Amino acid sequence: MTATLVAKDVAGGYAHRTLFAGVDLTVAPGDVVGVVGANGAGKSTLLRILAGDLEPLEGTVSVAPADAFVGWLPQEHERVPGETVAAYIARRSGCAAATRAMDAAAAALAESEQGADDYSVALDHWLATGAADLDERMPAVLADLGLDTDTVRPDSTMMTALSGGQAARVGLAALMLSRFDLVLLDEPTNDLDLDGLDRLERLIGELRSGVVLVSHDREFLARTVTRVLELDLAQHTTTVYGGGYESYLEERAVNRRHRREQYEEFAEKKADLVNRARVQREWSSHGVRNAIRKAPDNDKIRRRAATESSEKQAQKVRQMESRIARLEEVEEPRKEWQLQFTIGAAPRSSSVVATLDNAVVRQRGFVLGPVTLQVDAGERIGITGPNGAGKSTLLRLLLGRQAPDDGRASLGASVEIGEIDQARAEFAGPQRLVDAFEQRVPSWSTAEVRTLLAKFGLGSDHVERAVDDLSPGERTRAGMALLQARGTNVLVLDEPTNHLDLPAIEQLEQALESYDGALLLVSHDRRMLQNVRLDRRWRVDGGRVSETTP
Repeated sequence: MTATLVAKDVAGGYAHRTLFAGVDLTVAPGDVVGVVGANGAGKSTLLRILAGDLEPLEGTVSVAPADAFVGWLPQEHERVPGETVAAYIARRSGCAAATRAMDAAAAALAESEQGADDYSVALDHWLATGAADLDERMPAVLADLGLDTDTVRPDSTMMTALSGGQAARVGLAALMLSRFDLVLLDEPTNDLDLDGLDRLERLIGELRSGVVLVSHDREFLARTVTRVLELDLAQHTTTVYGGGYESYLEERAVNRRHRREQYEEFAEKKADLVNRARVQREWSSHGVRNAIRKAPDNDKIRRRAATESSEKQAQKVRQMESRIARLEEVEEPRKEWQLQFTIGAAPRSSSVVATLDNAVVRQRGFVLGPVTLQVDAGERIGITGPNGAGKSTLLRLLLGRQAPDDGRASLGASVEIGEIDQARAEFAGPQRLVDAFEQRVPSWSTAEVRTLLAKFGLGSDHVERAVDDLSPGERTRAGMALLQARGTNVLVLDEPTNHLDLPAIEQLEQALESYDGALLLVSHDRRMLQNVRLDRRWRVDGGRVSETTP
């Protein structure tokens, strides 16, 4: 079935705050609409409204035909305890909900024949979701995604036992196994490796259904979307741009320049008229005084001179004021909040930061090595490879956090490590953010901590919350703030762009340009790997490390 979604004049947010308004969007079969905007602009809220999970503050959302199967795949950072891989896929693909609805309809039919129509509808929907043969289709898709069913058993392996990369591939499998008529995807690229990204891009290109997706992966957007919907938090505008992502960037830059030029032209014209009106008032007052001073001592002549002069000047003032009133008001474009980020520097480390000499690590049937490597002070190294290939294990070896089973590993002197790890574990737990941050910079006052966090978009409502209650993007910005507060000469970034919005990613890239310490960058973000200056590249695959051209 093909379906079309139409959103008319939609506003979304909370009772006390409207995040966006006036969204007009039509998603037809074959459309791929990318939703972009700063964190907090309401992108996930919009997807929930389009999915029917949340009521809009204003406007309407309709789907034709009305029984179309809309798939909403939200970001899931917390896996449900006790949920198997098979149950997760059934839930994410909509098959579990369809099965429950059919079972309920069957039970109602058993009690009364009046439920026959409801059962027929529920059965048709159950069949349309692909629930009937989901279990038969699942193993082949998982195997195709590199998830060995001897290791990842759909009916017994718990989602909580999987690594982030494995969980991302299971999420991709759920999308591949689904039969949605419309697909809504919230950050689908998080934790996917390059192979997973390629598969996702091909899948989206092959879908006949309409797709609305939220992503901060610039290369992914450039390769997939046909239109862009921008939620501009600063200007309180929503704009649909035709063409792909690169076209959107060009058109947005032109629009912003035009808005600024229009405002400056208006402001200059208004200032000129206001100044001329002020001069006319001064002339009017000055002219009256001169007429009185020069006129003979005759009250009648004096009054007539004063009146004539006053009326002429007053008329000119009214004309100026009328011209000012007729000016079409142009609102000044609001300046966007921008993250200003620098990486704190520590004294230089020893010339050799870390070495591995035929190092081998063995864990649960996986073997990394033997690996012989050296990281020198100031070297910038990009690390890529499939999920599960051993990148995180390699980092632990280099940083002295895991001893090799064979061979040697050593860490240099005066090494000050700054890190954003993939799990964002630096900030976790029930503590308030302000307290957790203060513990890491004990020499800072509470006021200094609050001021710094505010510069990273973490205001009073964030710093008072438990760290565990913050979003992954907010925890990432807290980690970036810590990098600025503490000096580092060895910077380790493991998938740093996950959960960051586009402006923050660009600020991170700029900060890395001026950073002169050693850098270990693990990333699947193709634009970041292209934009960040690197001296060397390591590829980790199957427990082996090879060097590739930067």
